[in-house]
Amino acid sequence: MSNLEFFDTPGYGEIARSRNLYRQALRIGDRVEISGQGGWGEDFTLSATSLEDEIAKACDNVEKTLAEAGASWRDVVNVRSYHVPTADDSIGGQHMSLMVDQFRKRFGERLPLWTAVGVKALALPDQRVEIEVVAVVGSGSK
Repeated sequence: MSNLEFFDTPGYGEIARSRNLYRQALRIGDRVEISGQGGWGEDFTLSATSLEDEIAKACDNVEKTLAEAGASWRDVVNVRSYHVPTADDSIGGQHMSLMVDQFRKRFGERLPLWTAVGVKALALPDQRVEIEVVAVVGSGSK
């Protein structure tokens, strides 16, 4: 069995570990799973004013957390995103289009699985999106 390695993203990951008792990433062999990443800053507070900025920052935090465990967006094979809806019957077109815009910037030609889920609330007040991923290190180059 491969060794379990846990990682904390500098700044907010260290705060999450000490305050909320969880880790940011787990690596088992070539597989990396990360905790949900929001659009927070290094101090673990939300500062984004627009949904676009919040989603971009959450994606940046996914990238930072993956890097701590030796992976990148190109290695991602599965995405689960959680959204506080902006529409009554779906998560809203703005959420979907902004996520797709980020995917275009970060994935290249190789596309992952993706599940987008609407939720009533997320961990932090006024948080609108959270993203967790699974990556297989080195798979982005295949």
